[in-house]
Formats: sequence, structure tokens, C-alpha cells
Amino acid sequence: MESLLLPLFPLELVLFPGQSLSLHIFEERYKEMIGECLEKQSEFGIIQAKDNSIVNIGCTATVSEVTRRYDDGRLDIETGGGRRFEVLFLDQERAFLRAAVQFFDDEEPSADPADRRHALELHAQVLDLLFTDADERRKNEVAAEARPLSFALMAPMPVDNDFKQSLLAMRSEGERMEQVSDCLEKLLSHLKLISKVRARAGTNGHGR
Repeated sequence: MESLLLPLFPLELVLFPGQSLSLHIFEERYKEMIGECLEKQSEFGIIQAKDNSIVNIGCTATVSEVTRRYDDGRLDIETGGGRRFEVLFLDQERAFLRAAVQFFDDEEPSADPADRRHALELHAQVLDLLFTDADERRKNEVAAEARPLSFALMAPMPVDNDFKQSLLAMRSEGERMEQVSDCLEKLLSHLKLISKVRARAGTNGHGR
């Protein structure tokens, strides 16, 4: 039974499959948890903490690199998102939370090619407005062949966790892409408005 329980790391964020995430491990219980994952080369689950509780859909993470070890046992690590899971029940016998989980994939894994192209175009325009630094922009560019594309497009976007959580739970890439395009269109409109206001402010209100 012990081997069937997934260690959980509740955080106020949503991790997507394929997404990279840097973590600073400082609490004793999570030092213990990550130490065991490193020893066993096993994964742990990142799940959104919300309203003094946790949601029931998360994503596994594996440690790709330990970038720094501190004298007091703290760790800086790089992780990568893996498999999505649904919590079946929780186990609180250890210092850290664990759960019996059921892993799942998309039931409809593909999206319309035209929808993918449209989302990629919107994403590129959003990046142009979000990142003035060329290196930062390149770091957040997404390859057209990324699978699932919806997760890759939304991972770096400054949108609320509830929206990202809803995407994580969806089991259709087509449905996710519709939501992603709608979100990117709204974000693009908002960023254009901010850019226009800043440009107007820079001319003391006299620019056209």
C-alpha cells in the first residue's frame, strides 16, 4: 500500500505537464519528502492549495536537477511536470501529505489545426507585449509541434490559478484550445490597452 501513495506538495500554483518549475525546499517535512524522491528517483504530486484545503486534480513532478544544497539541508531544485492525477483519498500518516491517486490522459487528444495556428499567433502577439527583453521572449516561445499545445501556451501566462486548474482537469485538447484562444484574446486586448495608456502618459496626454 505504501508504494501506491503519492507524496503531495500543496502550493498556491498550478503545474502543467511539460512545464518547468524551480522550487526552494526549506520545510523539514518537504526536505524529507524530496530526499526520498531523490533516493528512489520517484515523482511527487504538486497540487493547488486553496482556501485552507487542496483541490482534487494535480500534476506529478520529478526532480531534474538539484541546483544548490545548503548546510542546513535546504535545497534549490528544478522540476518538470509529468502526469495528471485525481486524488481518490488522502493519507496523513507521514509528516507530509500523501494520496492514493488515479492518473488520467486526454480522452480526445487532438485539436483542430486551424485552432492551433490561431492560438500560436495570439500567443506570439502576447509575448511581444509581455516581454521587451528578447531572451525572455525566446525563453517563453512555444514550438508549434508541442503536445499538448494548450498547456505549453498557458504555462507562462499571467492568468489566475482557477483558470489554469480548469484546463488541467479538462480531458479534451480541443476544448482546452478553445478556452486558451479565448483567454489569449482577452489578455491581448488588455495588454494593448495598457500599452496605449502608457504611450499616452509618456506624451503627457498630448500624443495621438
